[in-house]
Amino acid sequence: MVPEGGQKPDSGEKSVKLVVVALILRGREVLICQRRPDQPMALKWEFPGGKMEPGESAEEALARELDEELGIDAKIGTRITRMRHTYRSGSSVDLQFFAVHEFSGEITNRIFNDLRWCELTALPSYDFLAADRNLVRDLAAGKLL
Repeated sequence: MVPEGGQKPDSGEKSVKLVVVALILRGREVLICQRRPDQPMALKWEFPGGKMEPGESAEEALARELDEELGIDAKIGTRITRMRHTYRSGSSVDLQFFAVHEFSGEITNRIFNDLRWCELTALPSYDFLAADRNLVRDLAAGKLL
């Protein structure tokens, strides 16, 4: 019997992780974050955010993640894009990217190897996670913002 979610238990299929991501903008710059050497996909660059918890809206999850990772109280703006990426391992992520133009508090690096403000046009010069590369290209080309 297949449960209402549609997937058979132990079918070998990997579940899709629901991930929310912030494009924290300051003029023509965006905040980028580098993973620590001890994390999976070590030292790759990404945008802040994380997994949604059951019962959270995307905006609630992103506000929580930005508080946990950066110590800020962010006003989550409009959703810029949504995409799905499947890694070679077979695991998939469903990514929702939101603009953040306003926040209170001082940005504090709580979990990353490095943080920096990056000009949108310079984003492709960083080694981003595979899931972010199409977005990085579009942002640098001025297609989304």
